Amino acid sequence: MAEQGQREKWTTRLGFILAAAGSAVGLGNIWRFPFVVGQSGGAAFVVIYLIIVALIGYPMMVTETSIGRAAKKNPIGAFAKLAPSTKWWLVGALGVLTGFVILSYYSVVAGWSVAYIFRTLTGALTAGTDFEVAFGDFVGRTWTPIIWHLVFMALTVGVIAGGVVKGIQRWVKILWPVMGVLLLIVIIRSVTLPGAGEGVAFFLAPDFTQLTGEAFLNAIAQAFFTLSLGMGMFITYGSYLSDNDNVPGTATRVIGLDTGVAILAGLMIFPAVFAMGLEPAAGPGLTFMTLPAVFAEMPAGVFFGTVFFILLSVAALTSAISLLEVVTAWLIDEKGWARKKAAVFLGVVIFLVGIPASLGYGVLSGVQLPVLETDLLDTYDWIANSLFLPLGGLFTAIFAGWVWGHRNAAAEANKSGVGLAVGTVYGFLIRFIVPIAVVAAMIFTIWGHFAG
Repeated sequence: MAEQGQREKWTTRLGFILAAAGSAVGLGNIWRFPFVVGQSGGAAFVVIYLIIVALIGYPMMVTETSIGRAAKKNPIGAFAKLAPSTKWWLVGALGVLTGFVILSYYSVVAGWSVAYIFRTLTGALTAGTDFEVAFGDFVGRTWTPIIWHLVFMALTVGVIAGGVVKGIQRWVKILWPVMGVLLLIVIIRSVTLPGAGEGVAFFLAPDFTQLTGEAFLNAIAQAFFTLSLGMGMFITYGSYLSDNDNVPGTATRVIGLDTGVAILAGLMIFPAVFAMGLEPAAGPGLTFMTLPAVFAEMPAGVFFGTVFFILLSVAALTSAISLLEVVTAWLIDEKGWARKKAAVFLGVVIFLVGIPASLGYGVLSGVQLPVLETDLLDTYDWIANSLFLPLGGLFTAIFAGWVWGHRNAAAEANKSGVGLAVGTVYGFLIRFIVPIAVVAAMIFTIWGHFAG
């Protein structure tokens, strides 16, 4: 494995926090979280999700960050360095593959959000529009969605090619304030609509009679997806940390920012949906069909709709750069590639792999895997989220808890000697609770998919 010279590092702790939180805050918060909440019982699901984040998400984030900092390597190199002469490097390889697969279809959906900025701004989505037909017509085209997929991938490559400090750290410090301002603008308008109170209650007043066993599984899947766990991102970003950075404290701040944005996203979406008398459990179409209908009926709807899709696109970009950085770091560390060459090469390959997912609603709409029987984009998503992410999380937890050792992991996390520290509770969670919960979620998710 090729050794590089001076490895890049974050120049400030804030840079790491914003970059890591930016990875977590993306389509998972603003696109996926609201429709999962809507389908899983509203506020009662939010309570379960917060518990899952504390018991599973937090120890996993501390673990992955500690592995990365201890090894100062990408996911493959990190496992190989900490457990030489074993096959544990395959866990890192799974993380790199997962990031690759997720970005290939994530970029397609993010491209839709960029396109909807202009569709809203130009008045293509107005009152009287059949928004379901309009969305189906858009994603069913051949070249238009592919072009927007290309535009989004080009933006992502441009940031990564700039490096850790001049690329990622510089841009997240710009994008985070923009995202925060846009989010607050839409929230203020949403909660002041007549009838918005019912949506606030649905999101913040728990009714535990609405909970089902599926809600627990959805909470685990959502935690892994939105926190970017099991895909090697925190291993990669952690490898750029210095020994003076407090990992437990940093993880707390990252989770706080991510969870805060998820809650704000709910306050942005559900009051508006209820105010307009629409269905909160609309599924993935909530973003591209239900919400445009809300904005079309809302005073100054063109303005607020445009702001919303700019927000969605910015959030998607902060996540996409972390996904591309995972695979880029592998080529830099292990193959000795120059950063710009690696970023451009991988950007092109990931763009090409994502094209079938884009065409899955158009000319390839009849193509399905015999077993899954889903369209191509949903197939990519199911493989990544139901198999790759939980497997990556499971084996990472086993590695940290039983192979590298939970005491070594905790010692690395606490190396700075200041701030928060992890200990016995962390060891119990990473050795027992995380693996058991992930295995249970995988079994029931796979069983539910094929039995249903």
